[in-house]
Amino acid sequence: MRTVGSEYSELSRRVRAAGRMARRPHHYRVRIAACAVAWVGGCTAFVLLGASWWQLATAVFLAAVFTQIGFLGHDAGHRQVYGSRRADDVLGVLCANAAIGLSYGWWVGKHNRHHAHPNHSDRDPDIGDGALAFTRAQARARASVVGRAVARHQAVLFFPMLLLQGIALHVYSVMALRESYRTRPVEAGLLVAHLVAYVAVVLVVLPPLQALAFVAVHQGLFGAYMGCAFAPNHKGMPVVTDAEQLDYLRRQVLTSRNVSGGRFVDTVLGGLNLQIEHHLFPSMPSPSLRAAAPLVREFCREREVAYTETTLVDSYRQVLRHLRDVGAEAGRGAHPPEPGRNR
Repeated sequence: MRTVGSEYSELSRRVRAAGRMARRPHHYRVRIAACAVAWVGGCTAFVLLGASWWQLATAVFLAAVFTQIGFLGHDAGHRQVYGSRRADDVLGVLCANAAIGLSYGWWVGKHNRHHAHPNHSDRDPDIGDGALAFTRAQARARASVVGRAVARHQAVLFFPMLLLQGIALHVYSVMALRESYRTRPVEAGLLVAHLVAYVAVVLVVLPPLQALAFVAVHQGLFGAYMGCAFAPNHKGMPVVTDAEQLDYLRRQVLTSRNVSGGRFVDTVLGGLNLQIEHHLFPSMPSPSLRAAAPLVREFCREREVAYTETTLVDSYRQVLRHLRDVGAEAGRGAHPPEPGRNR
């Protein structure tokens, strides 16, 4: 008789037999080269264009480039590119710390905790206490007037607040330098070098007002792009607690949402739109996720495990509805965490 614990192993065998876990070196060579050319080209254009309000167009372009490099660093963090800890860490540090000014080591640690406990009310750092309330318990616990007001209106504020996400990521990265992790010495040097060079070049090339506008557009759109790519993945999906004893397969599938679309959507969202497959097989190269999806979908159908997939627009609609419903609880008084799922 098949047991629940053996189901993921069976799915894994099917996926591996289909060759979906194989490395994709050509894809990543092309992608790395494209990101490098775009980064160098954008920075060169910025310097050559000089003091001009057309630099806002450069800011938009570099925001997209920074996000795509971030997606590449994400894949390196999951050992998708080379399958080697050393090689992937080198790529990740170059992408995150050197190219876009984020701490690779801090992000990998945080992201691994998220993958281990997706949408867990106490263990997933992505839905922990912060500016937004993702569970009713968090909303009820808001004690300050400002905190309650933000929670009540968080559905309306969600996209505007994403404009601050880029700056927040830089701040968290700098704060993470106080922590102890394996690559901190190298990361600290590259991170500080990036941030100093970024500020210095912007101030040298542009007058103060244009410099401020460039940074606002670049960092704002960078944060918004990153946030819009990650938001559909789990927000508004069931929130779980220790009271629910879910096996690995169900823990990953039931808390994740796929976004439908073709290769264009895969490219724009860095493969994160295939979140169910990514969570089940984090080291699977992102270009293989689409080919693995029919296998996973069919397996879940056989086992009667809910497999959620929707359009990008509808995913945002679900996220905003969840934030609105949760925010309505703000200030009603703290209660023990919900014993089960919170939709």
